[in-house]
Amino acid sequence: MRCEMINFIKKQPPGRIIAMGFALVIFIGSILLVLPCSVKDGVTVRYIDSLYTSTSAVCVTGLVAIDAGDSFTAFGQFVLGALIQIGGLGVTAVGAGIIVAIGRKINLKGRTLIREAMNLDSGKGLVRFVKSIFLTTLIFELSGAILSFISFYGSGKYTPLHAAGISLFHSVAAFNNSGFDILGNFQNLIPFQNDVLLNVVTCGLIFFGGIGFLVIREMWDKKLRWKKMSMHARVVISMSLVLIVTGGVLIKATEDVSWMGAFFHSVSARTAGFSTYPLGQFGAPALLVLTALMFIGASPGSTGGGIKTSTFFVILQGIKSAATNKPEKAFHYAIPKNAFRKAATVAVLAAMVVFTGTYLMMVMEPDITLMDALFEITSAFGTVGLSTGITPGLGDGSKLLSIIIMYIGRLGPVTVASLWYFTKDRHTNYPDGNIAIG
Repeated sequence: MRCEMINFIKKQPPGRIIAMGFALVIFIGSILLVLPCSVKDGVTVRYIDSLYTSTSAVCVTGLVAIDAGDSFTAFGQFVLGALIQIGGLGVTAVGAGIIVAIGRKINLKGRTLIREAMNLDSGKGLVRFVKSIFLTTLIFELSGAILSFISFYGSGKYTPLHAAGISLFHSVAAFNNSGFDILGNFQNLIPFQNDVLLNVVTCGLIFFGGIGFLVIREMWDKKLRWKKMSMHARVVISMSLVLIVTGGVLIKATEDVSWMGAFFHSVSARTAGFSTYPLGQFGAPALLVLTALMFIGASPGSTGGGIKTSTFFVILQGIKSAATNKPEKAFHYAIPKNAFRKAATVAVLAAMVVFTGTYLMMVMEPDITLMDALFEITSAFGTVGLSTGITPGLGDGSKLLSIIIMYIGRLGPVTVASLWYFTKDRHTNYPDGNIAIG
């Protein structure tokens, strides 16, 4: 029976194996989080809330139905942090790292999985790339934990050991673009909204975690020399900075927040989910800006979700090309001919998921507003974790809906759509038809 199961898994395409891997980790995490050693005395955690929390952690989202600081013991919080780390790096990358660590070789199937999971163009240098991922993660998360410790311990609210635990958890959550916190009382980072160091450190971890390991490595190899970087790296960095600045200015223009708060939320909305202001008090214009940023999300090969910055960039260039009748190009490179088609497919599928999810949540939760429902579903799809405060009060049906949306958002709508493809059809050539567009 075991051999048959292994053979069945080996025959599956890479996308399906990755999807099954994420589902398995979510299920194991949901079991671990309801164990008595994971839950504080006097606290009851229902399985639906455990499953929701595990999905949110593995999908590096950060939406919470129960407060992690008030509900889980140190062991439970450790499990939560481990799920975030596995989800951020990717089940495939973690598995490959373990194989490398014990001295085993990665076979051809494993290399194909890694290439698929990390959006790599080729299978060359995969082992070295996996090692660089773990080294990069270690450097950023340890640095972030040390710097965060200064703020958490300096607040006078925590003992050195408690502050160290919070700092490490926060650094892991921030670099993996997951908005979880263990401060308790659903307060997120609101008590530290004026702490410049923690705001800057958190934004830095989010930014580098969101641009992707390929871009981080290229920035190091090319010593930040802009002209020597690839087209992908330039697109990712420039689009990330443009979105941060644009989002920060628009939020500041519509909400009574500090400039630091405006830019913090602009950075965080692109799949991190930390908040230094209560979003339930934000007006519709600011929430709409945050919704757009959440939908766009981070960059390919990163710890974040959304349709990705490069996808958004290609769509803009395609529209510009159609309007001006000029070829699609950027940074002295021509954009690949099929890039716009892929980008449009991703964006349309993503919009369909968000629209359908919002509609279903409105049906199941008639008392919440359209803006709150749209914000919640977009946050789930973009694996962000920001919420206007409606998450703990959602019914079981809405929580299951959010679980599905988070899972789709982490895998990507195209990957999920391809899971149902089993056989190859014979290609038949047909004559071109005529259809009016626009």
